[in-house]
Amino acid sequence: MADPGAAPGHAPTLRIDKYLWFVRLCSSRSSAQKLAEDGHIRLNGRRIDRAHAPVRAHDLITFPHGTTVRVVRVTHLPTRRGPAAEARGCYEELMVGG
Repeated sequence: MADPGAAPGHAPTLRIDKYLWFVRLCSSRSSAQKLAEDGHIRLNGRRIDRAHAPVRAHDLITFPHGTTVRVVRVTHLPTRRGPAAEARGCYEELMVGG
């Protein structure tokens, strides 16, 4: 869930492993945790090495997906792991290399 305890004036956040799992970019939360902890994910261009890195709306996430690299922009934070159509509405896919 989005951070209900976010201070006024601060954007709500969600752990990156939960975000990737909620929006169905990873098949399990444990696989999302492993990607993050192994340093394979970049958040706004910075390599992260922890699964609890906070994600906010408008952040860019770069990560390996099979034999390709995916770049997505967070449009909004989901509150649950819903159906695929709902999940696709939480991010915008960006093209790599033009």
